[in-house]
Amino acid sequence: MYQVRDDLALIQTIDFFTPIVDDPILFGQIAAANALSDVYAMGGNPICAMNIACFPVKDMDISVLREIFRGGLEKLREAEVVLAGGHTVEDPELKYGLSVTGTVHPDRVLTNRGARPGDRLVLTKPLGTGIINTAIKGEAASREAVEKIVAAMVTLNRKAAELIQAFEVHACTDVTGFGLLGHACEMIEDDPIGMVFDARAVPVFPEAVEYCGMGFIPAGLYRNRDFRSSMVEIDPSVPEFFSDLLFDPQTSGGLLIAVRDSATEALVERLRAEGVRDAAVVGEVVASPAERIVVR
Repeated sequence: MYQVRDDLALIQTIDFFTPIVDDPILFGQIAAANALSDVYAMGGNPICAMNIACFPVKDMDISVLREIFRGGLEKLREAEVVLAGGHTVEDPELKYGLSVTGTVHPDRVLTNRGARPGDRLVLTKPLGTGIINTAIKGEAASREAVEKIVAAMVTLNRKAAELIQAFEVHACTDVTGFGLLGHACEMIEDDPIGMVFDARAVPVFPEAVEYCGMGFIPAGLYRNRDFRSSMVEIDPSVPEFFSDLLFDPQTSGGLLIAVRDSATEALVERLRAEGVRDAAVVGEVVASPAERIVVR
């Protein structure tokens, strides 16, 4: 974030990755929604973006790149964001994403720090996209499962970001590559607070549970668990597959919001009424144990 004047700051972010679906238009939409998410998570309004692409021009028809750009542009138009240009390089591996610039009032910036004991934790999208994407690569995912996660991944966090402005939100982050617990750990690290999650309340894609049991575990899940397991205590009553889902790396995941307890019910009702149907209270912020996350 860069403060321009007393009433204006810029948010700048960048994200790109390799294809997670075969359809180039859908890949473009997912990548764009994912790149815009960081601005929404900070309470900002994205205004312009630039394409970033790596393309194997000798091995793939250029029409594929056009379709990827088309998908990205469709999602930018939905978000009312201007595409200002971009840069493409030749690369043996296809990659696409965007650099996004947004605006925010300096006094209304949301960060992943600042959660307070007593806050409730609200999650706006189900978990499991990493596991299902791994099943897709293994040609084991059902058409219904693919349609579900694609619908979630192309959905902007715009509506949720707009709605939380009317509530007393103390911290916010989008849930992406580090998984729910990885991003939650960032919210409590070096702070005198902890978190308690209710495993039964966390929304998940049912198919992710099935594919997890079949062994479709992304490598990023293992990395997330290895990196953050020292901060996490999972009750023995929580099934092992569910702990996998909590560390599952998400693509274009939802927002994790720390909101004042008294405002939680109204926030969730408003989110669901406005189309964020999977919004759920998944836990709370506690004073102790500090710098620890407990899953029950």
